[in-house]
Amino acid sequence: MEHRIDRTDDGGFEQLQVRLSKRSLMLEADEDPYPVAVTRTHELGDLRRTYGTLPPDTVTGSQVSIVGRVIFLRDTGNLRFATLRDGGGDELQVMLTRDRVGTDRMAAWKRLVDLGDIVEVNGEVATSRLGELSVLASCWRMAAKAVRPLPTAHKPLSEEARVRQRYIDLIVRPGARDAVRLRADVVRSVREELHRRRFVEVETPMLQLLPGGANARPFRTHCNALDTDLFLRVAPELFLKRCVVGGLDRVFEINRNFRNEGIDSSHSPEFAMLEAYEAFGDYRSMAVLTRELVQTASQAAFGSTVARHADGTEFDVSDQVWREVTLFGALSEALGEEVTVDTPVEMLRAHAEKREIDTGLAGPGKLAEKLFDVLVAPTLIAPTFVMDYPEETSPLTRHHRTAAGLAERWDLYVSGFELATGYSELVDPVVQRDRLTAQARLKTGGDPEAMRLDEDFLRAIEHGMPPSGGIGMGIDRLLMALSGLGIRDTILFPLVRPGS
Repeated sequence: MEHRIDRTDDGGFEQLQVRLSKRSLMLEADEDPYPVAVTRTHELGDLRRTYGTLPPDTVTGSQVSIVGRVIFLRDTGNLRFATLRDGGGDELQVMLTRDRVGTDRMAAWKRLVDLGDIVEVNGEVATSRLGELSVLASCWRMAAKAVRPLPTAHKPLSEEARVRQRYIDLIVRPGARDAVRLRADVVRSVREELHRRRFVEVETPMLQLLPGGANARPFRTHCNALDTDLFLRVAPELFLKRCVVGGLDRVFEINRNFRNEGIDSSHSPEFAMLEAYEAFGDYRSMAVLTRELVQTASQAAFGSTVARHADGTEFDVSDQVWREVTLFGALSEALGEEVTVDTPVEMLRAHAEKREIDTGLAGPGKLAEKLFDVLVAPTLIAPTFVMDYPEETSPLTRHHRTAAGLAERWDLYVSGFELATGYSELVDPVVQRDRLTAQARLKTGGDPEAMRLDEDFLRAIEHGMPPSGGIGMGIDRLLMALSGLGIRDTILFPLVRPGS
């Protein structure tokens, strides 16, 4: 069968041809380069844990069968060495000699095996004269012939290529595999901690008739069976609140959200988020929950509440009380003059235009937030709760119990970006209808991020929703905070611009 080769990439066309010819040689010799199954008695890490303390030049008599990707090859004539790596990230040396594997299979190894191939090796556990734990091969076979070469040390993958071809990045760069395992540890920790606190995990729709729960521009699609336009979820909030109405007092979801907006170092159109709601909580109790979730995640990932970033620096989340500032207090300090929720919109717009901030259709609350994002947010490195946002920008949040014009909402900032947000939830259906009606007017007026009027959600809370607190925390951003990586390295396969 002819193998069609993509000549547009930089994978080395000549090497492709050479490796394909080796595949053909194997087929001609009735040797399957891609067998349906292989024998593996031990993972490489198992052998290291069991035999890792053997003295040099030892043979154990223990016969094993291992499988791994060839990441190093060396030929000394009568002795051939290879290093295999398996899916656990562990590496082990194999040694092939003519007296153990035979002349034909020794020659076949030299003729057929390349870096990147996955091979099965059967043999005896031993150590070399230098003390390297090894398997003395008695036989071997190909488990998967790699017809594309891996990047070489002198020509590593570019950052863009690492994102586009994550599968290669995972093969050649330990840090890429570490990031995947770190994410798994963190997500498992968040989920287990919420289960421990008797939160119920649910699943809400990704396809929705009306997008809601966040000020965001949605993706639109079409359901042929219903002949109806649908939207990809921008947030699960309105469905999770339906659950609270129904008597699920503690509820959460770790979900995928989709927002048809910008892509940068901290934003992705598709992202993972935790949302959790607790009846009889408020934004204060949810701040404590969020802090403890972050600390527990760091403990699970690093064994400490001091996280270790990929560049070797440390990030301390251990404090039992995290710093708090108010949005308008911090903004006033940055501007050098007092601004409040009652500051005229013209004054805020003048401050924004002076700093070349796009004001668009923004009202005073939105302008204050835009100024805060530019002047204050980048300075918030240690975990900081920014308290008390304008009602104008918080349509699903209860009004502040002591300060008119403000809502009981906080945003948690770490390392200069927003990690999470928390609320005392608005449960008065009359006020909520007024807020969503105002949002609908903004949408009619041209605001693409404004919310729609969701009659079914309003009908739900008209049945009575208990006082509640809620949080939303970006899982990708939690990984950014704990690892120091950008969002494209915390998402395994991020969306990128089409290209080769």
